[in-house]
Amino acid sequence: MTEFEKQFREVQELLEFNDFNQTIKRVIDFTLDTENIDFYTKTNEILNWLDHNEKEDEDKKTRLKTLLEELHAFLSKKECHNHQTIISVKNLQKVYNASFGLGPINLDIKTGEIIGLVGENGNGKTTLLRSLCGELHPTSGTINYQFQYDDLYDLRTKLVYIPQRTDTWRGSMYENLEFTASCYGYSPEENNLVVDLVITRLGLRKFRRHYWNNLSSGYKMRFELARMLLRKPKILLIDEPLANLDILAQQTILDDFRNIANSAFRPIAIVLSSQQLYEVEKTSNQVVFLKRGSQKNLNAENDIAKNCIIEFESSLNLSDLKQAFTTLEVISLEQNGGTFIATFSEKIEMNDFLKVVINQSIPMTYMRNISNSTRRFFVN
Repeated sequence: MTEFEKQFREVQELLEFNDFNQTIKRVIDFTLDTENIDFYTKTNEILNWLDHNEKEDEDKKTRLKTLLEELHAFLSKKECHNHQTIISVKNLQKVYNASFGLGPINLDIKTGEIIGLVGENGNGKTTLLRSLCGELHPTSGTINYQFQYDDLYDLRTKLVYIPQRTDTWRGSMYENLEFTASCYGYSPEENNLVVDLVITRLGLRKFRRHYWNNLSSGYKMRFELARMLLRKPKILLIDEPLANLDILAQQTILDDFRNIANSAFRPIAIVLSSQQLYEVEKTSNQVVFLKRGSQKNLNAENDIAKNCIIEFESSLNLSDLKQAFTTLEVISLEQNGGTFIATFSEKIEMNDFLKVVINQSIPMTYMRNISNSTRRFFVN
């Protein structure tokens, strides 16, 4: 089964269970995959109809199902894109002064993948992103861009960097996106059709006529993402995209990133930095932890934890907890703020920990196995 067929079946299930919000997003993704103006028009006609018939579930379902079948018939004839390495980083170092230097960094970035950069502030995440996009030149090492580009301008077009603080723009959001589309190869006939698809895909449809001061910081980031996607990038480099979002919005945008990156026909790579460890780990194919500029990869064999490490919160004090877990042969038990970090031998599993908690009625308000999470790097 091809990647497209897998994705198509997932969307069919979403529609079957009346998850119209997710279905519409994925239908837009498929529509953009066609690169066909007739489908741009058909999908926009449904979106315009939905603006006035949002509660007509049965009619909505029928229209979406018909369009989905037409998209399937068209796209099933196209060849899926094989994921490949587009950027290879070898021994990259960027030295500012004697007090801080990034690297050496070794990293392969593939289309269709999301790479999460995590670490405390000031440890090199932004430096790495700016190096990848060409804003900073490495002190040593190489960055090999393994895709075709005509010149430096064309390279920078394909390497899209969205900083945490974006520049102020003038005019309405929609006018700005129209201008961007006209600059990056969309014909006059396609321009508004594609812009309408992209803003709807990113939840910006009702804000299309808004100006800079009328948007929250989270929606400003979405606008930047819409503008950059119109450039048809090979890679998106995004600095702290989750910083100004609530937990629901974080999960939504990460889900959007995953689907955008993993297009069967137009896959791109996404590298994002974030302080939201667990959310990023659930979404990313690779997680890179940076501490004082040094690299640790979550999935690398030499960085996989050999011990069982559990993070938890309890009203008991440190002494009582050590006594309670005596039977598990605790290697270490540390308090980190209001959270405890317990390290056990590799033969101990989460179930063993839970049995002790239940048998001894240890009060718990939170627990998580962080043996294979970058969270453990913040503790050690």
